[in-house]
Amino acid sequence: MRERVAMSGRRRLVAALATIAAVAGGGVAVTTLDAGDEPQAVADPGLPPSTVSLTRGDLSDSSQQDGTLGHLGERKINAGPAGTLTWLAPSGSTVERDERLYAVDARPVRLMYGAEPMYRTLKTGDKGKDVRQLEENLAALGYVGFTVDEEFSAKTADAVKRWQKSHELKRTGTIGPDTIAFAGSAVRVKDAGAAPGDQVAPGRPVLTVTGSERVVRFKIPVADAGPAKVGTRVVVQLPDGTRARGKVSSVGRTASAGDDPQDRTPKIDVTVSFDAPEKVTGVDQSPVTVELTGETREDVLTVPVNALLALPGGGFGIQVVENGEARDVEVELGMFGQGRVEISGSGLREGMKVGVPSA
Repeated sequence: MRERVAMSGRRRLVAALATIAAVAGGGVAVTTLDAGDEPQAVADPGLPPSTVSLTRGDLSDSSQQDGTLGHLGERKINAGPAGTLTWLAPSGSTVERDERLYAVDARPVRLMYGAEPMYRTLKTGDKGKDVRQLEENLAALGYVGFTVDEEFSAKTADAVKRWQKSHELKRTGTIGPDTIAFAGSAVRVKDAGAAPGDQVAPGRPVLTVTGSERVVRFKIPVADAGPAKVGTRVVVQLPDGTRARGKVSSVGRTASAGDDPQDRTPKIDVTVSFDAPEKVTGVDQSPVTVELTGETREDVLTVPVNALLALPGGGFGIQVVENGEARDVEVELGMFGQGRVEISGSGLREGMKVGVPSA
């Protein structure tokens, strides 16, 4: 009778595991049994077919995810002036403040840092956030003598003239989209939207750029996304076999099933930044493995997930085998991870034999 109840409970466990996952907060990472705790066959037909030991130790809900090496962000650089495109920063190159992005009619357009687009020609008397951005860049380049604020003053114009002189430009004291473009930071050129010799007009894309910082992106099933929180520490296995440390820098808010018709599991996007991005090498879109450290519970009792029983009266339990007899013991569930689950309950102790289905 005990065997029939236990096996019936195990059959119900298949449907119940979805409930367990919800109780555990969605952070289930089911893998395999610990290699050092192989199931032991039990010959007596009145007992479960196999047993494993109830173990005590640290449990982590860490997991491994397949990711892709890339760069942060992506945006278009549009032409400022009209004319013939005569030069472009090469694909794969990094452009920093005051360096050339492209040239029209042999006149370079240079990069400055800022979130506001360069949409007008700035002159004395103008006010706005774009003015502050310009002044911040001039000051960073050493062209000082004015107050950094949102007003383009005569002293700002003097600094612009000094900048123009250093680049052999006409000293007008005004500056516009024909000479500078704004981006949030240094950029890496991904590809070109035009070629030297093409006619361009204001607003036409000439370059696609990304941030210069190396990052990793991956998708994770919503049910497994518990450890993937902003700030979670990770280790990335790079294509050359080296390992680089980092952390989760952003987590998507919207789940999608993706484009694979064979896998419609809802997933969210996760981005990882490196502690030392300048040391990370590798070809864009190279596959990498991300090890999410997750949460660790120390000194807890655990059993393999498949040792759990769905009890007839509700709740979950395990089948303890002692002195040639088996009995069901109700347990409380804790963290899931590494194919195991944390349990607690009256009378449990390390080393107990627990029934599991045959291997």
